[in-house]
Amino acid sequence: MTAHVDQDPAPKFVGAVANAISILRALAESAEPAGVAVVARQTGISVSTCFNILRTLASERLVVFDNVDKTYRIGLGVLEFSVPLLGANQADLIRPELQRLSSDHKSLICLWQITERERVMLVDRVSVARTVRVDMSYGSRLPAHVGAVGRCYAAITNIDREALKQRFEHLKWQSPPSFESYLADVDQARRNGFAFDLGQLFIGVEIAASIITDTTGRPRLGISAINIAGQIPRRDLERLAIDLRNTTDWLSETLFGVAKGVRQTGRRAIAAGQHA
Repeated sequence: MTAHVDQDPAPKFVGAVANAISILRALAESAEPAGVAVVARQTGISVSTCFNILRTLASERLVVFDNVDKTYRIGLGVLEFSVPLLGANQADLIRPELQRLSSDHKSLICLWQITERERVMLVDRVSVARTVRVDMSYGSRLPAHVGAVGRCYAAITNIDREALKQRFEHLKWQSPPSFESYLADVDQARRNGFAFDLGQLFIGVEIAASIITDTTGRPRLGISAINIAGQIPRRDLERLAIDLRNTTDWLSETLFGVAKGVRQTGRRAIAAGQHA
C-alpha cells in the first residue's frame, strides 16, 4: 500500500468571479428580466457591486440590458461556452465530478448506465486516491434493483410492494438482506436521495450511491462509491453519500434540465408526510 499525501494547496476563491456566476445563475433561473435591485436581492450582492458586474457582463454579451425597462436577462453570449460540449459523451462530461468525488473521499467512484431492461452497466470508474481498493471491470452488469444503486432505483421507480418483492426474489447477494430490511432501505433512500449497501451485495465491501434522473423522473445514471469495509469511518461514509446526492441533483439539473430544487422538494414532502 502506498501512502497518499495530499499536497494540493488550499483553494483560493475570487469573490468577483463568484459574484458574476451567482448573477448569471439568477438570471438564467428567472422567468422574466430583472432589474439590478431584484438581482441584488436574489444573490445577496450589494446593489453597487451588482450594477458594475451586470454592466461588465452586458459589454461581453453574456447578459442583455433593456434600456427602456432598465432590466437584464441572460444573453446569447453564454452559448459560446457551451458549444464545445454539444454532442459530447455524457460520461466524459461527468468524469470531472467522478474525479472530484474520488479525490475528496478516497473512494472508487463508479458511473452506471441504467438500461430499459432494468439493468445497470458500468461505463466509467475513477480512483485517484493511492489506497488499497476494490475494483470493477468496465461493462460489468447488474440487475437494477440490487445493491446501493438498486435501492435508489427502487425508491425512484416506486413500483408497488408485490412487484418489488418479485424482483427482489430474483436478486443475487453474497449476504442477502431480508425483504423487509431492503424495503426499509428503499424508503430511506426515497427520503434521503442516497442509499447504502454494507457488505450485502459483496461481503467486505461498503457502497454508497445516488441516481441522476431526467425531467420525467426516469432514472438515467447511477453514481456509486465503493470501499473496503471499515476503510473509512461511518461519519465519513455518510458525508460521502450526501456529496453523491448533491452531485446527482446538480447533474440532473445540468444534463437533463430538471428544475432546480425539484428533487429536494419532493424528498421534503415525503419526509413531512411520514411525520404528519
